[in-house]
Amino acid sequence: MQFSVARPDVVRAINQRWLLNFWTRHLGSRGVPLWQAVEDEDLSRISDNLSFLDVIGDDKNLRFQIRFHGAMIGQVFGAADCRGIFLYESVSEPARAQKLAPYRHAVERGRPVYIVHDITDREGRPVRYERLLLPFARDGNAVDRILTSFEFICEDGAFISHELMNAPATPPTLRLSATIAPHAPA
Repeated sequence: MQFSVARPDVVRAINQRWLLNFWTRHLGSRGVPLWQAVEDEDLSRISDNLSFLDVIGDDKNLRFQIRFHGAMIGQVFGAADCRGIFLYESVSEPARAQKLAPYRHAVERGRPVYIVHDITDREGRPVRYERLLLPFARDGNAVDRILTSFEFICEDGAFISHELMNAPATPPTLRLSATIAPHAPA
């Protein structure tokens, strides 16, 4: 998967823009923001669309363990509680490398990654699936946590969200994959 470099204003959803600004505010002079900032912030108003992952292993053997995912994430992926599950366990082998590439890229670069796909629900309605991955670290240097925000937007308004990501009517179409340059002017 190729990643372009984009300015922060490429992120469209209000909650994701707020999270990107939050990440940038806490970056300071460190390589990546401290995870403590997330623990100190009240994210309950947007938690339905969030996922927290622990990064385990080294560059050659990175794994991503789900620590938390919100109700909307459970609904669209068809899994009420995935705590403790590794992402690779939820992705079939042929697509595993491509689907985990944004997570690996966020760890390797220590920068936010923004992915946009076009998908369709079971009724064939187009849905834009936006994902923002924000790397964090307990020590401010080595990425060991990822906060992921998901947004699902349908121009028709309503769409069938139940297991949306498990059985799309057509395969997802990649619209954008970008590394966000945190200090680029918006």
